[in-house]
Amino acid sequence: MKRFKTADDYIESEEKWQDELRQLRKILSATDLVEEVKWGGPCYTHNGKNIVGMGSFKSYCGLWFFQGALLADADNVLINAQEGVTKALRQWRFESKKQIKVRQIKAYVAEAITLQEQGKAIKADRSKPVTIPPELKTALAKNKKAGKAFTEMTKGKQREYTEYISSAKRAETKESRLEKILPMISSGIGLNDKYR
Repeated sequence: MKRFKTADDYIESEEKWQDELRQLRKILSATDLVEEVKWGGPCYTHNGKNIVGMGSFKSYCGLWFFQGALLADADNVLINAQEGVTKALRQWRFESKKQIKVRQIKAYVAEAITLQEQGKAIKADRSKPVTIPPELKTALAKNKKAGKAFTEMTKGKQREYTEYISSAKRAETKESRLEKILPMISSGIGLNDKYR
C-alpha cells in the first residue's frame, strides 16, 4: 500500500473515487477537525485525538470513526468491518456521490467531537495474552535473533505482528509478510513504528 504525505496526493492517486473523496474532504474541512496524514491517508483529529479517517477501496470509499462504536448511529450507517477484531472503529461506506449527505456527516462528526471532549473512549484490552500464529512461531524459532527481539518487545508491538500475520488469508500472503517483518523484528522495530 502506497503512503502519501498529503491529502491532496492521496486523492490525486485515486482513479475511481476522486470526486467522492474531494466531497468528503470538503465536508470534514468545514468542521473543527484538523487534517493530517496518518498511515498514508487523510485523518482528521481534534485536540490531538483521531476522530475520523477517510479512504477508498475497490467497491466503495468511506469514512471510519475511530470511536464509532460509541456513536448513537441513528441512521444505522456504521458497520464493524472486522467483527470480533475491532471494538471501537466503525466504517461508513459510500458507493456513489448521492449517498454523501453533508448535514448527516456533520452531525456524526459533531457527536464524535463531543464524545472526545467528554473523554469517552473504548480502550484496547491490553491484558489479553498475545496469541502467536503457528507460521510466526515457526519463523521465530528458526531465526534466533528475531525470536529474542520479539520476546523483548512490548505486548502491543507483539500483537501488531501477530495480527498482521493472522489477518492474511492465503499461505502465500503469510509467507511474504513473514519475509517482510522478520528483519524488522530482528532490529527491534515495531510494525507501525514509522507512523507513530
